[in-house]
Order: sequence, then C-alpha cells, then structure tokens
Amino acid sequence: MRLFLRFAMVALALGWGAGVLAQALQPSAPAPSVAPAPAKPAAPAEELLDINSATVEELDVLPGVGPARAAAIVKGRPYRGKDELHRKKIIPKAVYDKIKDKIIARQK
Repeated sequence: MRLFLRFAMVALALGWGAGVLAQALQPSAPAPSVAPAPAKPAAPAEELLDINSATVEELDVLPGVGPARAAAIVKGRPYRGKDELHRKKIIPKAVYDKIKDKIIARQK
C-alpha cells in the first residue's frame, strides 16, 4: 500500500494529472476474455455434393474416395441418408468421417 501511495504522489508531482491517478486507483479488471469464434457450419446446402446425383468424377475428388469407391457409390443408389454409405459398407467409417460434412443425400 505504501508503494502505491508513493507512486500516486510521484504521479501528481510529475504532472500526470488526475486521469493517471484515477486509473491507478481503480481496481484492475481481468483481461477481457475472448470468446471463441462460433463454429462454422459444414457448408451451405448448395455446396454439398449430392451422393444421389453426383457423377463418378465429382465423387472421386472427395478425400479418401477414388474411382473405385466413387463407382461403388453410384452403383448403390438411391440413398435415403448419407450415413447409408457406411451402413451399407460401401465406404469405411474413416472415409465416411472425412466426407460426411461435404455430402448430402437429397431425395427426388
């Protein structure tokens, strides 16, 4: 406390004015916490690749999906939901986990 009073007297003597002293007398507030950015949605519906209508070439660019898996996806149509790719054992779970946010199974 004595050190604080000395600082206040020095501040006044140096002419820092009442503003500096007022700031020094205020209890220090904790640093404002930065809220994490809200999670970005997977992708808007128009950017999702429809597994019920996509071509083999379009499916081939998905991570973990090559020409053989893309052909198997086309052959297994129609899908009620995108999770059928894994449930029907067309692609492994690890590959499904990589692409599930990039695909959709639209109904006609």
